[in-house]
Amino acid sequence: MSAPAVALPASPDRGTRLALLDGFELRHNGSVIDLPLSAQRLLAFLALHDRHRQRLYVAGSLWLESSQEHANANLRTALWRLRRPECAVVVATATHVGLAESVEVDLREVSARAQRVIDRDVRPEDITRLTLVGDLLPDWYDDWLLIERERFRQLRLHALESLCIYLADRGLYAAAAQAGLAAVAGEPLRESAHRALITTHLLEGNASEAMRQYRIYAQILHSQLGLEPSESIRQLVSSLPAGAA
Repeated sequence: MSAPAVALPASPDRGTRLALLDGFELRHNGSVIDLPLSAQRLLAFLALHDRHRQRLYVAGSLWLESSQEHANANLRTALWRLRRPECAVVVATATHVGLAESVEVDLREVSARAQRVIDRDVRPEDITRLTLVGDLLPDWYDDWLLIERERFRQLRLHALESLCIYLADRGLYAAAAQAGLAAVAGEPLRESAHRALITTHLLEGNASEAMRQYRIYAQILHSQLGLEPSESIRQLVSSLPAGAA
């Protein structure tokens, strides 16, 4: 059973931004702050949790192969390395530790944006933000990160597909294609992404582009998995001329 949330003192710091998408970066007032890997891992772990966590839980999660005593010592060292008077990023008590409320986290911002798009609340800046952003800490291999990385990947892909369909329905075909292509690039074997992009081409009247995209998907699916496209996506292009491509 999770421990109840503990009210911790908020940091007065402002202008601090933590980037986890496409790689780790911590900035304060525009300047990059260099941190050792242990401190980076602690910040990333705390940023993935909305609540402050018990120190024992954090230490045990980050240093799984260490004894509890050694893990606690590693946590204390990481916290010490994060102590910066000009940039307070972590708030710690004797029992709990958490990210300072003043720290802006790109993962949280993009996740909220993606969920809003899925809920059909689309804004002009969503296209650029969702199409250009990358994976969560792609060069890290920590076990505690794997599920969170996949969760964000799925959320972003669903948002891009929703964005593609939303824009195509409103005749904004160039932007819709951009969102669809980003979804396909994010997962080339994802049929729903190809289907959204093919539908965009059909709505725009580009039969050749629709057939070309279908054949690209069929080729990738067959070469990598030995499978054929589903009946639903075949029906999308079934009425097109055989020579369209």
